[in-house]
Amino acid sequence: MEFFSEFFSYLGGTAPSIAAQGMIWGIMAIGVFITFRILDIADLTVDGSIVTGAAVCIVAFQSGMNIWVAILLATLAGMLCGLVTGLLHTALGIPPILAGILTQQSLWTVNLMLAGSSLSFTFFEQDQLLVVPLEERIGNTDLVLVGLVAVVIAVLYWFFGTELGASLRATGNNPNMSRAQGINTSFAKVLGLVISNGIVALSGALLVQYSNGYNINMGRGAIVIGLAAVVVGEAIVSKISSGFIPRLIGVILGGIIYFLVYQLVLFFDIEANLLKMLSAAIIAVFLGVPYLKKRYGKKKAKKEVKTNA
Repeated sequence: MEFFSEFFSYLGGTAPSIAAQGMIWGIMAIGVFITFRILDIADLTVDGSIVTGAAVCIVAFQSGMNIWVAILLATLAGMLCGLVTGLLHTALGIPPILAGILTQQSLWTVNLMLAGSSLSFTFFEQDQLLVVPLEERIGNTDLVLVGLVAVVIAVLYWFFGTELGASLRATGNNPNMSRAQGINTSFAKVLGLVISNGIVALSGALLVQYSNGYNINMGRGAIVIGLAAVVVGEAIVSKISSGFIPRLIGVILGGIIYFLVYQLVLFFDIEANLLKMLSAAIIAVFLGVPYLKKRYGKKKAKKEVKTNA
């Protein structure tokens, strides 16, 4: 009981931080969801495009632009990253995983150029930012993030209900049948990657404000966090509803749970770097268990058929 008392006391002081960071990374995970679940593409561009979004946001803001304009430019920059990956895949025939890696590697140089060849730097004009850490909080960061999450989910719900959005879903489900129905699957893939990386860059713009600084390595392992949020979130909502909005909300909850586990790791004074391995293990378990259950169920059904025969 003493342990739980100490942990919940510790958690009480970090809960707003967990919620804020979880929602920021949850927005990034929604971008991963679009490529991983809807297009059935493992896009590794995100490790670079999230940093691009951060770099563009901080550079635009420091040049005197309004923070909303800086966030918009960051989102557009991320969309451009997705466009490059999409064209590498569709126009040049490069496999999507390799296309993402090539774009990600190129973005390392681009991000350094955007940041003036600085590996990291900090800025302090927090009174003009939308998202700031708990100890420096001026407005209500959580309400701002909830509002942004709601807008992202609402726009995506509307878009994927349109004919163009349906063509993206069809392309991910069955590209051959989609082509037979006259859908331009190459365009659909490029558009999906553009939207995905635009959302990822948006999360990068929010993350750089929250952390009050930019680091060239801030996106390393982002794909792992995104996949963990997607898989854990789907496991939470799958028993409740299979609708599109609940799945997206589940992704956000997955991001929050990820950072809850992160705080648990810190509470036990465990090496924080071990969280990457833990994330990989969580993804493997949540992806592998349904397959094993399905496989075991088939074997059990065949055995029962033979027994009854």
